[in-house]
Amino acid sequence: MKRAIVLQHVVFEGPARLAPMLEARGYQLDIRRLDRGEAVPERLSPGELLIVMGGPMGVADAERSEYAFLQRELELLRRCVDDDAPVLGVCLGAQLIAAAAGARVYPLTDAQGAPLREVGWGPIALHAAGHRDPILAGVPEEAWVLHWHGDTFDLPDQARLLASTPHCKHQAFQLRTRLFGLQFHCEVDVAAVHAFLQADAEFVKAALGTLGVEQVERDTARRAEPAWRDGQRLLANMLDAMQL
Repeated sequence: MKRAIVLQHVVFEGPARLAPMLEARGYQLDIRRLDRGEAVPERLSPGELLIVMGGPMGVADAERSEYAFLQRELELLRRCVDDDAPVLGVCLGAQLIAAAAGARVYPLTDAQGAPLREVGWGPIALHAAGHRDPILAGVPEEAWVLHWHGDTFDLPDQARLLASTPHCKHQAFQLRTRLFGLQFHCEVDVAAVHAFLQADAEFVKAALGTLGVEQVERDTARRAEPAWRDGQRLLANMLDAMQL
């Protein structure tokens, strides 16, 4: 049986709607809770793909002893880049892929250089959207997603930019054939967003103000299900490209 190894960093950022998509494609899920000391594999084996989820830590925390798993992930991802192994990184996962490929990861700032957090539901602009591009086929040029980050990254050498926002140019990329990074979340359902809000309310308030949690809750009720139609298609296209 094929296996999808999911590297999960915190309890509230799991694979969500990715899990049934993978199982429907014949993958057995192997969820590794790195925050609980579970192992990072040294290399992917034939028949395996890798999903690297998000988390409140960052690439800059890789030297901290409590996040020692980040160094092991970077080592694994460097091998994946060399092997063109099938990998999908979401949020922190995308930043780790970028770093493993030699790109710089750093805090997101506004035009004046002040720290900027991109949080809540908002549109992304997809590049080269249309039937000519197998990764973006069937996805509109503007799609709504959940943003939840304060870091960004330079585009890795030879990577292809797939999506941007006005505040964060590098929102999604394809590296080589089978590695994909998504700065945003298109895998979430309503329950997943509520878990984000419960665990990370202070991050939301810092980005959106004291009523930020209520704002995201209202937007989630309105946006989550319609957004999933486009998110599911985008993820399906990527999984098709990663197919072993």
